[in-house]
Amino acid sequence: MLRSRIIPCLLVHKKGLVKTVNFKDPKYVGDPINAVKIFNEKEVDELMVLDIDATVENRGPNFEMIRNLAQECRMPFCYGGGVTTVEQAKRIIELGAEKVALSTSAVKNPLLLSEIGKAVGSQSVVVVIDVRKKGILSGGGYDVYIKNGKEKTGIKLKEFIQELNKIGVGEIVINSIDKDGTMSGYDLPLISTIRELTDFPMTVLGGAGNLEDIKFLISKFKIIGAAAGSLFVFKGKYKAVLINYPNREEKSRLFKEIQ
Repeated sequence: MLRSRIIPCLLVHKKGLVKTVNFKDPKYVGDPINAVKIFNEKEVDELMVLDIDATVENRGPNFEMIRNLAQECRMPFCYGGGVTTVEQAKRIIELGAEKVALSTSAVKNPLLLSEIGKAVGSQSVVVVIDVRKKGILSGGGYDVYIKNGKEKTGIKLKEFIQELNKIGVGEIVINSIDKDGTMSGYDLPLISTIRELTDFPMTVLGGAGNLEDIKFLISKFKIIGAAAGSLFVFKGKYKAVLINYPNREEKSRLFKEIQ
């Protein structure tokens, strides 16, 4: 049965854990394995790990890192970064990840999603869509980006979602470049746009600044994955690095207030 999830998203850059703002200026915040150990103790719903270097550097996934992360994780684990073949996806699942995420390769070759789905199960296939708002002079809406936000595709978001509907995937992750690292709240109009286009399980990333943002997101859109980066690695107005996550009581109260 599907339920709403609160998901820390870890970005890996040069083998370290980093946090970005608008996909730029990565700030080192620690070691990925240590972060996973802490999240284990905090009993997180699910963990997402994105290697933001892999596609930009034209290399495949770091299987050694994936193995180490999967061995340490005591929660469902989704990995993304550099996946371009069915064989890579199969190996990631075999190493212990529950889900494999694609972004650039999903845009360039959507049929790959179907091929991977046949090999590992469509429920394990996740598409991460990096989007940025268009300027007013461009007519509004959203542009789809690839290669960690470095390349605008020219593909219309609506058309891409419609193509995914035909192919079928397990989940989509909507990642707002404009909101990344700002802790200013999720892009609700963007989420509304996507929800009108598809009924796929959806996770939203970019902008969460506090638990109230998560509560509002879930209360408005019901079953949804509320993902965040900065919220779970920083603490306080000075953004001191501190791995954190709502405890059982806080989560129980949050979901009770939503009902």
